[in-house]
Amino acid sequence: MPYTTEDGGRLNNFAAEPKMYQADPPTKNQKTIYLVLGIAAIALVGGLFWIAIAVS
Repeated sequence: MPYTTEDGGRLNNFAAEPKMYQADPPTKNQKTIYLVLGIAAIALVGGLFWIAIAVS
């Protein structure tokens, strides 16, 4: 643990920082999956709204 001593003898404990990495851009296959999931989510929400309107 990286402790530092401040004025007056108080200890200060800093959190350990995680290692940084650069994210890779999505592949064509991942983009297709995101598109399909987005369409499914829109259909689900639209269906729920339609059911709510039909019931009321």
